[in-house]
Amino acid sequence: MSLRKITSIIDSQTTLEGGGFKVRRPFPTPSVDHIDPFLLLDEMGPADYAPREAVGAPSHPHRGFETVTYLMSGAMVHEDSIGTRAVIKPGGVQWMTAGSGVVHSELPTDDMLALGGRMHGFQLWVNLSADRKMIPPRYQGYDAEQLAQVKLANGGLVKVVAGKVLGAVGPVETTSPMTYAHAVMRANEQIEWTPEPSHTALVHVFEGEVTVNGRRAVSGQMVVFDRSAGTVHISTEAASASQPAQLLILGGEPLNEPVVRYGPFVMNTRQEIVDAVNDYQNGVLVK
Repeated sequence: MSLRKITSIIDSQTTLEGGGFKVRRPFPTPSVDHIDPFLLLDEMGPADYAPREAVGAPSHPHRGFETVTYLMSGAMVHEDSIGTRAVIKPGGVQWMTAGSGVVHSELPTDDMLALGGRMHGFQLWVNLSADRKMIPPRYQGYDAEQLAQVKLANGGLVKVVAGKVLGAVGPVETTSPMTYAHAVMRANEQIEWTPEPSHTALVHVFEGEVTVNGRRAVSGQMVVFDRSAGTVHISTEAASASQPAQLLILGGEPLNEPVVRYGPFVMNTRQEIVDAVNDYQNGVLVK
């Protein structure tokens, strides 16, 4: 099969989010609003916190999409208005379908707050189609050992959260067809991924450098492909021995629908946004 064509390579921008944590963001930015069906990707940290310094995202609402939090370092407590309380530990993931509406918080654990430490992870927002925006909220959480894993030739590893990569299938039940994987690649390793034809396909490098379908991509860059059929080939060189490359592999079925967003709400029309704000202010999102 031929290689998928690269349409662009996006450079991430740095900004502040939540309670004041620094994030590196390929989108949304002034030049890239979203990449259907994905609405946002934030790399949180890596940040090394002294005791009592760690920050998170205090209580806030969502409607109309899904939030995915994947941690590589640190620990956070998730609490929400449908009664979920769960700890996200290193290597773990939470996949929260906000649907018709939920209020949640993601804050450092008591130990993380008291002792400090490194926090590093990602948050991804995944849009919901118009006919699913008002489905009941749902929470899925998986620890590191529950994710599917594939070992690479020289000690690298691919962890699959959702979808299928290198024959491994992630445990998350996605609302629409989706791929989410984290790869750690050492020297002279290769990954071949064949996204579903017509699906969005992204490779986001956040450490080191790799070659993707013949193009070099370095930390902070996202490689965006067209939606034709084809393979994504990712490789590292011998020089990668001193620093493993790390990257996210993301794929999803585009919705091809209007996107109207206002802060933590993502709907299809302005009136639906007005309704979401009113419902939140009237306490409807707090079950």
